[in-house]
Amino acid sequence: MSTSSYFRSRATRPRGKGHAHALDKTPLTPSDTDPSYAPSEDSEGTGASAGAGAEAVGFVDPFPDFMWMTTEEPHRSRRMAILRAHPEVRKLMGPTPLTFPIVLLVLSTQLALAYWLRSTHPLSPLFLLTAYTLGGTLNQNTFLAIHEITHNLAFRSIRANKLLAIVANFAIGVPYAMAFKGYHIEHHKFLGEDGIDTDLPSRIEAIVLNNVAGKTFFATFQLLFYALRPGFIRSQKPTIWHGINLLAVLSFDAVLVHFLGWNALVYLLISSFFAGSLHPCAAHFIAEHYLMSEVQDGTPQALAQETTSYYGWLNLLCYNVGYHNEHHDFPSIPWTRLPELRRIASEFYEPLPAHKSWPYVTYKFITDPKVGMWSRAKRTSRGEKLQERVWVDMARGGGTEEVSEAESSDVGKGMEEAVQRGYASD
Repeated sequence: MSTSSYFRSRATRPRGKGHAHALDKTPLTPSDTDPSYAPSEDSEGTGASAGAGAEAVGFVDPFPDFMWMTTEEPHRSRRMAILRAHPEVRKLMGPTPLTFPIVLLVLSTQLALAYWLRSTHPLSPLFLLTAYTLGGTLNQNTFLAIHEITHNLAFRSIRANKLLAIVANFAIGVPYAMAFKGYHIEHHKFLGEDGIDTDLPSRIEAIVLNNVAGKTFFATFQLLFYALRPGFIRSQKPTIWHGINLLAVLSFDAVLVHFLGWNALVYLLISSFFAGSLHPCAAHFIAEHYLMSEVQDGTPQALAQETTSYYGWLNLLCYNVGYHNEHHDFPSIPWTRLPELRRIASEFYEPLPAHKSWPYVTYKFITDPKVGMWSRAKRTSRGEKLQERVWVDMARGGGTEEVSEAESSDVGKGMEEAVQRGYASD
């Protein structure tokens, strides 16, 4: 197989639903510069190469599939390119003091609302409207506070971050913070890897739910899928912290019920349900990694499409989680500094597709037959490494000044810092 034909097999959209996305002109990986390189028989057997080969002869497979990638996730190489061009980005890394007081404020507000509704029937319009508008928004904020704390960005101490995550978890009503930490770090380290990244829908989910009714069900009960999927795909080994999390949250629930009654706990639980359901802020779950943007073949955007950012005002309620390309590039930069990262490295981010509206993402996901459960990028392994110049060339192509060079040792140090805090678990 020639280098160019291998490139055409690098990534394909779900078969029968689109076309191959590949960069078949410019070498992107080390092997592309070696004319003697040929992919192994194993890589030929993936959905990517099979789909590309079918399209090459004009055949469209009527059965959909995920977009199977043979290159690595895009964030490692872009991180290196950004650090080489803007070494000052390293100064943005580290915890922010704002997360801790916001966690306490949101938890206190939810407890005050639970107290206010303690004598209100859970099915009354007042109870449900409050749980959706206020409780859903506040608990989505709590989910994303725990996400931020998972990356150790509230305190310098890892233990202090874990304790704060457990305290924040009180507002959710169900113990999950420590289990989330393990799965989420794997989501970053092994983005798109089938059988490891539990953010990915399974094949059975895609087969059963890839219709309007199924997608509506999925969007309504997203938290249920995220809670149950890991048990079927990749179970964690419990740690002492899982036990502490379980005991602390269940004890808090018992105290809440003892002093305020069952309605107070039901309020927190319904708020958590709405936070992960058909709520404007919950759209980020789909917006972050589902393939919904139109990208041109033969461009870096084709390799970057598995993560998409959103820069709208709802970020104010959600710890800037919409800055998702930025977050995956630099998991050690807290939510308060992600806009500054985008400003500094704007030539790397502005060319990438971005969502304009989170609610529209949910609407499109449910109603558009070209978008659905299959619209995710997967890989069977880490994939072949991308070269930094994929993103450097993209930045230059946008009419920007030539990026500066930094010492290789500085880039290496920056790379280590860029992931060390955000991935630390012990």
